[in-house]
Amino acid sequence: MNSIPFKNQILFFLYFGFSTLLTWGFVALSPIYISREQELLSTAVAGGKWGLQIIMAFVFLKKQSWTFVKNIGFVCFLGSCILVPYIICSALGFANGVEFFIGSLLAAVIAMIFYYNKAVRLSNVSIKWWYMWLLSLAIAISLQLTWVFHIV
Repeated sequence: MNSIPFKNQILFFLYFGFSTLLTWGFVALSPIYISREQELLSTAVAGGKWGLQIIMAFVFLKKQSWTFVKNIGFVCFLGSCILVPYIICSALGFANGVEFFIGSLLAAVIAMIFYYNKAVRLSNVSIKWWYMWLLSLAIAISLQLTWVFHIV
C-alpha cells in the first residue's frame, strides 16, 4: 500500500477539521453577527466554497485529487490560523472591535489567494483551478454581503 495517499487523506481531514473549529471560533466571537442564524449562514457560505472545490477535485482530478485537496486544506488551515490572534484577543476581552475582525479577515483572504495559487502549482493541476476558486471566493463574498449582512 502506498502511504502517500493515506498521508494526504489524514492531512486533508486534519487541515479542514482544525480550520472548521478555528473559523467557528472566529465567527462566534465576532461583534458583527447579531444572531445564531447569521453565524450559521456565514459559516455555511464559507464552508460551501471549500466543499465545492473538494467535490470538484474528486470528480475531475482522478490521480491528483488527494494531493490537491490536502494542499488546499493547508491553505484553508493557514487562513484560519491567521484568525487566531483575533480569536485569542477577543476571547480574553482585549480587543474584539469590528476593525480588528475585518482586518483579520482581509489578511486571511489575501494570504489564501496567494497560497491557493501555490497549492495549484504544487499539485500539478491547471491554473484554471485557481481562477475558479477566485470566482467562488467572489461569489462567497457577494453572498456574505447580501444574504448574511444585507449590505448590498
